[in-house]
Amino acid sequence: MIDPAPLLFAPLASRAFGERVAACLGAALAPLEERDYEGGEHKSRPLVSVRGRVVYVIQSLSGDEAGSANDRLCRILFLVAALKDAGAARVTACLPYIAYSRKDRRTKERDPVNSRYIAQLLEAVGVDHVMVMDVHNVAAFENAFRCSVDLLEAAPLLADKVVEQAGGHPVTIVSPDFGGAKRAQRVQELVAVRLGAPVEFAVLEKRRDNGEVSGDLIIGPVSGRHAVVVDDLISAGTTILRAVQACRAAGALSVSAFATHGVFAPGAERLLGPDGPDRLYVTDTLLPTRLTPPSGGATQLVVLPASGLFVEALRRIGAGESVVALREMERRPPAR
Repeated sequence: MIDPAPLLFAPLASRAFGERVAACLGAALAPLEERDYEGGEHKSRPLVSVRGRVVYVIQSLSGDEAGSANDRLCRILFLVAALKDAGAARVTACLPYIAYSRKDRRTKERDPVNSRYIAQLLEAVGVDHVMVMDVHNVAAFENAFRCSVDLLEAAPLLADKVVEQAGGHPVTIVSPDFGGAKRAQRVQELVAVRLGAPVEFAVLEKRRDNGEVSGDLIIGPVSGRHAVVVDDLISAGTTILRAVQACRAAGALSVSAFATHGVFAPGAERLLGPDGPDRLYVTDTLLPTRLTPPSGGATQLVVLPASGLFVEALRRIGAGESVVALREMERRPPAR
């Protein structure tokens, strides 16, 4: 008789995140053998029967000192294929961070569309369902896949923190560019629901010429307000720094910054200096191992746990409920 309980696997690179999800579900990660061979080759093998089982695999497709995004992509592809070969009935890839999501369209002649290629690779090895946290372009992500997808969002985590930190001051949610306006407006909606009062919105102009970013005009009220800059990820931090400095110049009382994914490429350490935000929020989809606060740094780095969002999504999927409905519920004011 097949056990109806789902199995949860997490390769070593995402083991800590997977353990947090499993603990919240009152379960344990299924045992997994991972072996590395000479020349950079490797294999992954489930150590329990998966025949006829529903399986979830957690793997953040990010690169760090321990391995590249390409290596982690290859590992999850081989693991999913092995699970399907072993008879798994359904495999969901839970990807807290998905690599190449920024390369979702052609900007130059003969450009690749890497986000679509990632989707094709996952589907080719038999992934039935994909769950991802905050991507760069929602429409491009959803259109890239033929299998079912669920997009989780970290906006509720930030909204809770904004209300906690606002201290009664009026709040403005700021998008650092027009491309991220919808993402920031989603946070604006959630903060307004929690405060029970209107929350303002502002957007910063952004011009890019030969890789150089410029523009500091803010459209929207910032002066005398608590400004919160919202983006999907931080790489070198240039966009966030530009927005923070523009908000301060416009008279903001304080400036916080939030990004779901803290990639933190070289140069991002400036975010923890005097020109950085008063508070910097990221989630644990990527642990900020590349960002070391300077001695006496003025910025407080806060890591918000995203595992609870995956737990609730997995619970809803297991119960046959809608993950989209969960997002819609967040928009509604609480019943009185």
